[in-house]
Amino acid sequence: MARVTVEDCVERVPNRFEIVLLAARRAREIAAGSMLTVDRDNDKNPVVSLREIGDGTIDLDELKDHLVHSLQRRVEVDEPEEDNMAALMSASNEWAGVIQENTTEETFSADEVGATVEGAPAEETNADDPFADN
Repeated sequence: MARVTVEDCVERVPNRFEIVLLAARRAREIAAGSMLTVDRDNDKNPVVSLREIGDGTIDLDELKDHLVHSLQRRVEVDEPEEDNMAALMSASNEWAGVIQENTTEETFSADEVGATVEGAPAEETNADDPFADN
């Protein structure tokens, strides 16, 4: 009985490994109390699930979704992203104010910078060192 059922399933789901996964998932649902879509005829849950897949009495896309969700370890919820354009615009305005404040601070001319360096204490130089900058 099961061989004929698997051959019927191959017409609807060409991959035999996928048939096994889907039938096992459906058999677990039946064991958990899900309603049958075909007569049991004294068959066990895996055979009933194969008959349901072969007869096309269950939605395969929905069964695949249930299978994927049962195998997922970390489920990510797709929530629509909020439009935070107002927050982004206010943040960019704050940065623009900081940049303007920094540019209005006191600037030094090259002569003033050179004067400060010239007034600094002289560094000791080693005349015997051929690699020293003199």
